[in-house]
Amino acid sequence: MERGQVEKPQVGIVLGSASDQALGEQVIEVLTDFDVSFELVVASAHRTPLKASSYANEAAGRGIKVLIAVAGLAAHLPGVLAAGTTLPVIGVPAAGGTLGGLDALLSIAQMPKGIPVATVGINNGRNAALLAVAILAAFDQELTQRLKAYRQELADKVEVGEQQVLQELKLQS
Repeated sequence: MERGQVEKPQVGIVLGSASDQALGEQVIEVLTDFDVSFELVVASAHRTPLKASSYANEAAGRGIKVLIAVAGLAAHLPGVLAAGTTLPVIGVPAAGGTLGGLDALLSIAQMPKGIPVATVGINNGRNAALLAVAILAAFDQELTQRLKAYRQELADKVEVGEQQVLQELKLQS
């Protein structure tokens, strides 16, 4: 079994290619921080379409609750996965090519009616993982509390920053 993989993963992370590893690591870091189990596979919508389709078809039956798909350029992977499952799919557009990820963002966001894919910003694996955590937290009170605590930490950092700015402005006047 690969790093972080467990027998009963809740989140399936699917990278379109090995070049998406850094974004996969963002996702893994957040899920690990929240103690959410996951597995990671590499499956291309274009180069290994049967593997991608099979993974999507079998994920729910193995207990996976959310899929996160990282893909660049044409970025068909999130849509291929969504077409093969009723699980929520979160697409992470990877920067690449001449458009810097805009092509991937538009490809993931513009899904046909009836096959939705949630989309986060370009190269934003962390937000994809946090969205997966929020989906899982809807059914897990302990996870809900950890997510609330995380968001409170974010709010506290803003407050500290505000106090620092106000103090500096007072010193300058």
